[in-house]
Amino acid sequence: MTNGEQSDSGASIRHPSSVIEVSAGLIFRHRQILITQRHAAAHLGGLWEFPGGKREAGETFEQCLARELREELGVEVSVGELFETVTHAYPEKTVHLQFHLGRIQCGEPQPLGCAALRWVNQSELADYAFPAADAQLLEKLRIAQELWL
Repeated sequence: MTNGEQSDSGASIRHPSSVIEVSAGLIFRHRQILITQRHAAAHLGGLWEFPGGKREAGETFEQCLARELREELGVEVSVGELFETVTHAYPEKTVHLQFHLGRIQCGEPQPLGCAALRWVNQSELADYAFPAADAQLLEKLRIAQELWL
């Protein structure tokens, strides 16, 4: 479909003019994963997510993730392999996310650029509300037992 086309239901489909590229980290420790809460005033405010942020011009996704975790959580990380890629269209914007495995090398996470943070185990993930873009990743995390060891 192109901009202005209609879906099968007859509804008009809007396509955002640009895609926002985001790098996010899957940081595991002691059978738990780190999640952060978005500030209430932010897009999708109050929801939980995997820490990271928008990629800047000239930056790789890996460089972006290391920078964002330094700025938002005060930690130095080693960025590992790509685990999942998701592109999701919200009514107001489209996001392209790359989720990388990562490991904290230095520091203890602090909520410097987020409302809160939590270390949660595999079964607790379902207790937190995440953005729609994370649904595919959350399902993959639920079945990827080897990550939680």
